[in-house]
Amino acid sequence: MSRYEARLVAWLVKQHLLLSLTAQKKDINDPNVINEFARTVGDQTHLDYLYVLTVADVRGTNPKIWNSWKESLFAELYQTTRRALRRGVSNPIDKDEFITGRLTQAQQLLLQAGLERPSYQAIWNGFTEEYFLRHRPEEIAWHTRVLADSASPGAISVDVNDVVVPGLAAVAVYSPEETRSFARATAVLDELGLTIVDARIVPLEKSSLDTYCVLESDGSTISERRRLDEIKHRLIKALTAGSEQALKVTRRAPRQVRMFSTPVQVAISRDGKNARTIVELVAGDRPGLLFQIAKIFDQQDVALQNAKILTVGERAEDVFFVTNAARQPLDDANSERLGKALREGLADSRS
Repeated sequence: MSRYEARLVAWLVKQHLLLSLTAQKKDINDPNVINEFARTVGDQTHLDYLYVLTVADVRGTNPKIWNSWKESLFAELYQTTRRALRRGVSNPIDKDEFITGRLTQAQQLLLQAGLERPSYQAIWNGFTEEYFLRHRPEEIAWHTRVLADSASPGAISVDVNDVVVPGLAAVAVYSPEETRSFARATAVLDELGLTIVDARIVPLEKSSLDTYCVLESDGSTISERRRLDEIKHRLIKALTAGSEQALKVTRRAPRQVRMFSTPVQVAISRDGKNARTIVELVAGDRPGLLFQIAKIFDQQDVALQNAKILTVGERAEDVFFVTNAARQPLDDANSERLGKALREGLADSRS
């Protein structure tokens, strides 16, 4: 090897988890995350090698944990970083430019679908900067069409799409703030035997627009129309019910998961740049886990702003971005109470 090649290999060994952890545990729709990742990678050559190594590493370690979601997630981080490197790390992309590019592409997709800007401008006026940062143009166009077709503006809307996110079924839930849709939606999806591989929770003014990307529990894709309709029907029924009392997850954990006992680990830190608190959680994966977490958040008056869902074998390694009811980061006392509630509420009864 030349000296350059040897240093490149040494760098790859040192940074071999960088792309995987960034894609799965950080908010890659945040330009600050992309700019920081691009600065660490440095150039296109290092990005190319790191991308190939990451895919080979995941697939070689355990082919069963490789799925279409990881493929699209890693590819999205690769492409976004590639664009950032073309600009140069000394000229990082900013939020306004990031959003403008997405809006332009979404507008073109809506025009192809026969929707002119005046017919959905009021809908976009209700979306926040955070919304446009977190969703790809295809998703923005999809959400816009769903809300434009809604018979009653502001009413609960649910749609399930197996095209907009490659290899996954995407579930959109628009509901008033008081519906507390995260708890209800995760309970339904879990009871249906679905694996949630990504959840984007976007608070709007007095409402929320949430997107869940799901696979069957065995990792297979969902494309059968009957199954997609079942998901939509069950969600609408749960979201329009007057009480949460009937919500529960009765599905049993798979045998291989029941064999392991994973201690609950909670780490809470503050994301000052985005005025929110980050909750990193490790626990044994089991049916109803997200539903339990949602109930604890509600009990602690914590507002969920975003979530990164990751299951590795029998372990759930999830990251939640939260605020208080006033959409400000949690103070030290509230963070401590939340951590204690999560550790106690999610403790594995077998341990």
